Amino acid sequence: MLKNKNQGFLKIPETYKHDSASNGKASGLEHRLMQKLLQYMGNPPLEIVLWDNTKIRSANPGEPVGTLKLSSRKVMWRLLLNPGLNFGDDYSAGHIELDGDLTEFLQKVYLAQGPAHRSNLLERYAINRPSRLKHNTLTKAKQNIHHHYDLGNDFYRLWLDEELVYTCAYFPDPGVSLETAQKAKMDLVCRKLGLQPGETVVEAGCGWGSFALHMARHYGVKVRAFNVSHEQIKYAKERAARENLTDLVEYVEDDYRNITGEYDVFVSVGMMEHVGRSNFKTFGELIDTVLKEDGRGLIHSISQNEPRPVNAWLEQRIFPGGYTPTLREMCEVLEPIDCVVVDVENLRMHYAKTCEHWLQRFDDHAEEITAMYDEAFVRAWRLYLSGCIANFSTNSLQLYQILFTRIGQPDVPWTRAYLYQD
Repeated sequence: MLKNKNQGFLKIPETYKHDSASNGKASGLEHRLMQKLLQYMGNPPLEIVLWDNTKIRSANPGEPVGTLKLSSRKVMWRLLLNPGLNFGDDYSAGHIELDGDLTEFLQKVYLAQGPAHRSNLLERYAINRPSRLKHNTLTKAKQNIHHHYDLGNDFYRLWLDEELVYTCAYFPDPGVSLETAQKAKMDLVCRKLGLQPGETVVEAGCGWGSFALHMARHYGVKVRAFNVSHEQIKYAKERAARENLTDLVEYVEDDYRNITGEYDVFVSVGMMEHVGRSNFKTFGELIDTVLKEDGRGLIHSISQNEPRPVNAWLEQRIFPGGYTPTLREMCEVLEPIDCVVVDVENLRMHYAKTCEHWLQRFDDHAEEITAMYDEAFVRAWRLYLSGCIANFSTNSLQLYQILFTRIGQPDVPWTRAYLYQD
């Protein structure tokens, strides 16, 4: 197994041995199967070079955006049998190489996959089947968060902003820095919620704690912030103490399902993706339980265009237990409870820009990250971040902020002008 040098979080299967005797000339059948794979992908402008230097072009008349090089016959068959999982594994392990820009390559692949390809039953079964079998129990949820977020604060410091905000930023102007954009995002959410001094806020999923501190420091509210990541909560508590905000901010190392009390405001930024589809009803009931009769809230989440399980490689290697809700599923969380949606905004392009900043910073520190983990880890995370840019920039994924209030609460401004006033 290819493990990182410290903790072994990236669980790529053990590099298999290549039998050189089996790597003879590719057969006509194998050529046809690779053409079928390209057809299945929607014929993106792509060229594949097999281990024997055979070149296979898609039916797309455009100039290839990249060339995929497969190192062996075994890699080809793994790709044919389960592309959704094995492309990521073999790219990470170095058995698939790409001549070309990874982000642009993925963008072309996603654009080539129209609705007919995305809904293919074989894709739903073979590529995404593992996602159907997992449920986020309290224990499993903690393990899943540990897998991704407890890689070590030093790792995330290398490529996140100085506040360690690991969610979509908001760019008032495309040219502003990531630091400026993350602070603008936090302030945008506060303005949408209309926070007032002395109000109580509960935050479900607080990351390294920056947003809770921002709300307390700039709006004078009292915040209880929940997170199951030990590393993140430890960091957040230490920071709150350094900034003398422990009287306004309490960090709780616990699952959102164990939130108690009543609050004026409920907010969740970047956590619904980790809730799991089977727990959406529980998530809504929790909001209903903890939100006061005149309360309001906001959910900020990545969203997909139709209900589909998470890609197998992403689910198994990067974000175990995750599920990306559709806009309808996000709204359905609120339908059974005494709440109504009053505003929805899509920040898709802001997330594409955020991920571009992350990838650039990640690449700037690739040597340090390789020393911390290994080359397979770096290749996997580069694939993950490039895939995020490609998904958001091609409209394959969205980022919604949903503002809601209790039914009958009229205290929402008539326009959005208040959000953009200095």
